[in-house]
Amino acid sequence: MQNNFTTEQRAPSLLQAAIPLIALIMMLVLSVYLYGEDASYGPNQIALWLAAGVALAVGFYNKFTWEQIEEGIREGISVALGAMLIILAVGSLIGTWLLAGTVPSMIYYGLELLNPAWFYAASALICGIISLSIGSSWTTAATIGVALMGVAVGMDLSPAITAGAVVSGAYFGDKMSPLSDTTNLAPAVAGTDLFAHIRYMFYTAGPAFIITLIVFVLLGFNAEASVSLLELERMQLELRNTFNIGWEMLIPLIVLLYLAASKRPALPTVFFGALLGGVWAVIFQPDVIAKLAGQSSAADAEATLKVVWNALTDGVVIESGSAELDKLLSGGGMSSMLNTVWLILSAMTFGAIMEKLGLLQRLIEGLLGYIKGVGGLVTATLFTCFGANVLTADQYMAIVLPGRMFREEYERRGLDPRLLSRTLEDSATLTSALIPWNTCGAFMMATLGVSPLVYLPFAMFNWLTPLIAMFYAYTGIRILRLPNHSTKEVAA
Repeated sequence: MQNNFTTEQRAPSLLQAAIPLIALIMMLVLSVYLYGEDASYGPNQIALWLAAGVALAVGFYNKFTWEQIEEGIREGISVALGAMLIILAVGSLIGTWLLAGTVPSMIYYGLELLNPAWFYAASALICGIISLSIGSSWTTAATIGVALMGVAVGMDLSPAITAGAVVSGAYFGDKMSPLSDTTNLAPAVAGTDLFAHIRYMFYTAGPAFIITLIVFVLLGFNAEASVSLLELERMQLELRNTFNIGWEMLIPLIVLLYLAASKRPALPTVFFGALLGGVWAVIFQPDVIAKLAGQSSAADAEATLKVVWNALTDGVVIESGSAELDKLLSGGGMSSMLNTVWLILSAMTFGAIMEKLGLLQRLIEGLLGYIKGVGGLVTATLFTCFGANVLTADQYMAIVLPGRMFREEYERRGLDPRLLSRTLEDSATLTSALIPWNTCGAFMMATLGVSPLVYLPFAMFNWLTPLIAMFYAYTGIRILRLPNHSTKEVAA
């Protein structure tokens, strides 16, 4: 890898390249220690800015000017600009789909799949469906996941296996959902299209999830339920009492999937889906709109418009009488995504400075000398993402930093950027929930009441997917090269 330094500038040493990263790790550890799972809501962003300041000091020492570094920051942020716009549109889509009954209907029909005879597999499948519909593994685990854990305890089933099923399903849906922030971030960092990224991910995520479901079915053969699923039936009843539930509510989802399959641009597709959700809410959920508007009967045109507009802006707050259900059905809106955008901006700023100063290249240039073939490159990316999850305790940074580090090398070797984006998700997104001190692992432990080290063997989707990705890389299965190199899939 080469960097074009001027005659006045000095190439960084390995120690200089490591200093900002060490500073970042120390400040992130302090951030998580002081703020726990709330560290991602501001403290981690400050840690990134402070680490960026350390990198700036290294750059100034090596005779870089502020103008040069600022140019690098602008270029770095521009890489993720499309993803940030999509994430804002996703916030609006979540808000109107909650209001329209689209998400509630998906939850309702997902709960119908649950049967005591195959509880573990059904739990994973339900969490997958719900996470796919809302794009959030955390919300899925904190709502349906908590309910399933309660049912498992009441039925004298294994909490560890149930937690593994919840995490597996939640992260499969999150990974494959265009509503997920990490699913938008990975292709932006790698330089590819959102929906192309999702389609390509299915080659690793699909087999891993199928194997996971089969294993859960086998584990369920010896599991005997001791009580009925009255709690989940109660949740279905509350959904029907709050929303008009029906298959027609899923039409906005079908339209979005069709547009995605037709390879339409992601940003207009997602925002059109949000607007369609608003129209569906007006047609099918007048009682919900009237309640949110503070009116006893059908809301007037002005009040209806305001409720839909608020759903696009700030989401919705549903009061069904069940705190558990209200948490699942409230949220969305562009404003709900502002913290994620803030974190991405901060991470991209740090990564851009590290790249502009040649620090990222210095960190990996020795490693690349030992990497042979596509198999070695993908394996190195997988382990780097996992290491970033361990060291930085945050999945966003485990996507952004390795993505910035390896992007140029994937391009140099003529590999399609979808391979990098898929690899980032296969490791950075999925392994975050397996590390107790990572924000994702800590959240799952606090929410489900089971340590990641305990449910790790049963969170099979999360560790099977990286193994399948590694197998593909060494065998050449589904490895794509850039068109100017080869339009065919090639061996490693």
